[in-house]
Amino acid sequence: MNANDAWPEQWLRPDGLPAEVGAVATTRAGGCSAVPYDTMNLGSHVGDDPAAVAGNRARLAQLIGAQPVYLEQVHGRDVVRLSSADLQRTPRADGCVTTERGLACCVMTADCLPVLFAAPAGRGVAAAHAGWRGLAAGVLEATLLALCEAAGCEPQEVAAWMGPAIGPQRFEVGADVLEAFGASAAEPGSAFVAGRAGHWCADLPALARRRLSAAGLARVGGGLWCTVGDARFYSFRRDRVTGRMASCIWIR
Repeated sequence: MNANDAWPEQWLRPDGLPAEVGAVATTRAGGCSAVPYDTMNLGSHVGDDPAAVAGNRARLAQLIGAQPVYLEQVHGRDVVRLSSADLQRTPRADGCVTTERGLACCVMTADCLPVLFAAPAGRGVAAAHAGWRGLAAGVLEATLLALCEAAGCEPQEVAAWMGPAIGPQRFEVGADVLEAFGASAAEPGSAFVAGRAGHWCADLPALARRRLSAAGLARVGGGLWCTVGDARFYSFRRDRVTGRMASCIWIR
């Protein structure tokens, strides 16, 4: 039996990554948290019972056979290189990279876009938390650069996978977001569709794909699931009081 045969059926199994790495994106299923965090909440900062969060985190580590390192995410572009010492602290960053077995790069989301990266032959892995602010600030490019430096590879050798995030029909934004991506009301571009006056619907996965392509990546999968419209996922925009999912990647 494969290790991931024991994972809850709803969890997402990223594809297109090297065989030497493991990866998963959790959903609401499979944990012990009570309403409104039911059930696999992994966020310790959202008001859930700390004992339930600890139980969920322990179960995730057991199921994937690696220890996730959780970040204090601040919607920036800082990236930390993880070692076993980081299991005793919470690094303040929105991207992480490791070349050590036994550690899982991990980002938590509930509408923002998680992006997982893998160097060839599993020489290194990375994860990035990309809300629109972090994406515009360059968190994906910074994470990719850190992985290439750690694993000794080029961007075109890296494979990436995008997890569940708020979808283009649900992500209404104002002119400030257009401006952050170099667009405008007069020329919004294909990633922004006009809605009600002064607002647009933004395609976060498309914006991420564009930036990853510009950085040299040719293999980018995923980005197919809307957290707001799909009840399998936590969504802050939909529910306000809710849990957090984790997208994790590790070296087998």
